[in-house]
Amino acid sequence: MMSVPAVHIEDLTKIYSGDLGKKPIRAVEHLDLDVHRGEVFAFLGANGAGKTTTLKCMTRLLFPTQGKIEIFGVSNRSPKAMHPVGFMPEQPHMYGYLTGREFLSLVSKLFKMNRSLQKERIEFCLEKVGLKARADQPVRGYSRGMMQRLGLAQALINDPELLILDEPMSNLDPIGRKEFRDLILDLKAQGKTIFFSSHILSDAELVADRVGILNQGKLINTGKLEALIQEETRFIDVAFVLPPDQISKLGCEKKQTLQHDNKIQIRFESEEEMQPVLEKILKLNGHVVSVIPQKRSLEDIFMTEVGG
Repeated sequence: MMSVPAVHIEDLTKIYSGDLGKKPIRAVEHLDLDVHRGEVFAFLGANGAGKTTTLKCMTRLLFPTQGKIEIFGVSNRSPKAMHPVGFMPEQPHMYGYLTGREFLSLVSKLFKMNRSLQKERIEFCLEKVGLKARADQPVRGYSRGMMQRLGLAQALINDPELLILDEPMSNLDPIGRKEFRDLILDLKAQGKTIFFSSHILSDAELVADRVGILNQGKLINTGKLEALIQEETRFIDVAFVLPPDQISKLGCEKKQTLQHDNKIQIRFESEEEMQPVLEKILKLNGHVVSVIPQKRSLEDIFMTEVGG
């Protein structure tokens, strides 16, 4: 059964009825997508691209206008399809009068866990998301980042085989985002499948095996990161130290240049263009600080695909 994908989406279309006198909104159109078992898949798109609508259709919070969705080979129209799934919405909402621990206890009871397993999973999830020290404080006193962490904890409570996360890093500080990325990689090492949406491209680039780019409800590109991010060098940044009165001798007046005191950075489009300038710098008794080739990034791909 390993050939059966973790998620299979076929011809998914969701149309919202428009307000009085307005046209219907086509949020997702004819989406075909497979997410493989054990991979981290990043679903990328600008706000309003249709990411959340797709995830809500996957988790039965919305019903599609047409198309089908299968989770581990089972139609998501069957409640059984959701048993191995953990879901974190874009903006988690919890009962403010409960503590974090009490909220996770409530969620664990929905999965009909016995008491010993409940306690074990609650402590494990609190530790994983870094909330153990605040677990017995009321949720209404939590910051947005803490709410995001608790939302992730409840998605992990049933030890799911598939995690579906909607903008999971949107309210986290840099430390929280780093911890989340480490957690994603840890879960992947355990054989879990992670499907997350995001518009934070740098985070997706660090953890995703494959990405899909959604624009105005349509999937416009999908594939492995190493295939999408081509290996050719786009340009080379050279930083060096040289007295200001010697800079004109390099013949780089038309190049993109940054200067701070005696430190200069020049951007070259090729090694052939860069090499004679490096030789001139050394002849003028300059000091080369760094030579950094810049590759095509996920952000470059995204901006090209969506027309930014």
